Amino acid sequence: MKSCRIAILGATGAVGRTMLQVLEEQTDWLIGPVKLLASPRSAGQNLMFKGQPLTLEAVSEDSFADVDVVLGAVENELAKRWAPVIVKAGAVFVDNSSAFRLDPDVPLVIPQINPQDIRTHQGIIANPNCATIIALMAVAPIYRLSRITRMIVSTYQAVSGAGAAGLAELKRQIAQLEAGQPVSAETFPVQIAYNLIPQIGGFDKQGYSSEEMKLQNEGRKILHDPALRVSCTCVRVPVLRCHSESITLETEREVSLDEVRRAITEAEGVVLNEQPYPTPLACTDQDMVEVGRLRRDLASEQGIALWCCGDQLRKGAATNAVEIVRALWQGQEV
Repeated sequence: MKSCRIAILGATGAVGRTMLQVLEEQTDWLIGPVKLLASPRSAGQNLMFKGQPLTLEAVSEDSFADVDVVLGAVENELAKRWAPVIVKAGAVFVDNSSAFRLDPDVPLVIPQINPQDIRTHQGIIANPNCATIIALMAVAPIYRLSRITRMIVSTYQAVSGAGAAGLAELKRQIAQLEAGQPVSAETFPVQIAYNLIPQIGGFDKQGYSSEEMKLQNEGRKILHDPALRVSCTCVRVPVLRCHSESITLETEREVSLDEVRRAITEAEGVVLNEQPYPTPLACTDQDMVEVGRLRRDLASEQGIALWCCGDQLRKGAATNAVEIVRALWQGQEV
């Protein structure tokens, strides 16, 4: 198998840096030269990869001629700007933004759930939203037992989900409070320190935030189930890293908790943790999604309730993207 030449577009951000870290950890497939692309102001800086410095290059029209796959860690507008250039150069764009997730011609992939969709790509493969990945990794083993008809989800999303600015704002506000100073809110709509904010993204006419609609819209596409119903409340919490989710779901047929435990235990990429339960702190810098607090829903005979946690920078973003590349590359070489 020949090595895969990879570029990271947006290498200086939190997701881009984590992509580089995850690539460095790969041992079961060959990775060729890695190119780091960013804005002109970051050009010339170095990031370490396998003990050697890699110099950041300013992205240009000529950046993609010598790569096989581009991992995208940029905002929507930049993803849209560079996607056609990448595809024209003959590379595959694995994009972490939301720009192409609901495009009917672009596969939206979690490799443990719908790897077959990778084969349908036309040059672009979309990486799902972080909260979507964590939720579907937790419930997909149950879905395989019996179709899930309905989900009610509450997410508890770490400040680093809003990038370095979100992380800095929480730390700054805590310092301001401890010093008795006025608290300033810039990244989040209100104070996040010692607080909860039930808003991630703008609200639509129904009163749902953009983040809340992603789980239903993306879940339907990934599971190939346009009738899937999801009602979601997304909450920003003063946690540094890792998203947590409370999920109550209903299945078409009643499944036992023993069946559910067995299915989760046997599923790839998921860990059943009932000793005593998953926490965001324990899941930090891990690729596995942990599931716990399994119990019957007291309001529905066919309902199951659970709690799950996952690192939104790793499995919720960088690791899932690298897994897509690995599956794509190994599939091409078979």
